[in-house]
Amino acid sequence: MLPNPLLIALLLLLSYLLGSIPTGYWAGRWLGGIDIRQHGSGSTGATNVLRVLGKGPALGVFVIDVLKGTAAVVLAKALLEPLGQPLGPQAWLLDTAVVACGLAALAGHSFPIWLGGKGGKAVATGLGMLLGLATPVGLACFGVFLAVLSLSRIVSLSSIAAALSLPVLMLVWFSDNAMGLRWPYLVLALLTSVLVIARHRANIERLLNGSEPRLGAKRA
Repeated sequence: MLPNPLLIALLLLLSYLLGSIPTGYWAGRWLGGIDIRQHGSGSTGATNVLRVLGKGPALGVFVIDVLKGTAAVVLAKALLEPLGQPLGPQAWLLDTAVVACGLAALAGHSFPIWLGGKGGKAVATGLGMLLGLATPVGLACFGVFLAVLSLSRIVSLSSIAAALSLPVLMLVWFSDNAMGLRWPYLVLALLTSVLVIARHRANIERLLNGSEPRLGAKRA
C-alpha cells in the first residue's frame, strides 16, 4: 500500500511547525527580557543563547532543539512505517516521506514562520533528526563536533566539520548495514550538510579573517 498523500502532507506541516518552535527566542524573552535576535550573532540557536544568557538556558535550548528534530522523524516513522522498514518498491517512497519530514523540521528551525523566517542554524535540530533517523550516524556526527570543539574551542568550526562529515558517515553506515544503500537517506545527508554550511556563511568569513570568537570568549 502506498503512503496516504494527505497523511504525508499533514506530517510535513507538523514537522515544520515542530521545527519552528522558537526555543531560543522564548528563552531570551522569558529569562532575559530581550529579543535574542538583537544580541550576539542574532541567531536563536543554543550557541548565541550561551553567549548572551549563559550555560543553563543554552543547555535547555539545545536539548529542546534536538528533540524537535527527533520528534519529527520518530512521529513520521511511527505513522508511515508502523510495522518496521518495508521491503519492495514502496520502501523508497516511505523513506522519502520520512526524510522530507526531517528536512521540514530543519526548515522550520532555520526559517520559523513565527519569527519572520529568522531562526537558528539547524545544527541541534539536525542532530536530533539524525538521532531519530540513523542513530549511529547522529552519534558519530556529534563525536566529530565534540572532537573539533575540544581542539579549536570554536563552535561554528565544529558545526561545519560535523556537517562536512555527515555524507561520508552516512555512506560508511550503509556500507556496514545489511539493508543496503537507501538513497533518500544519503540525499538527506547531502542536503543537511549544505543547509548547515550555508547558514554559517558569516561564520566562515570570520573564520577566514581570524575574527571568529572562541567558546568562552566575549564578543567584541
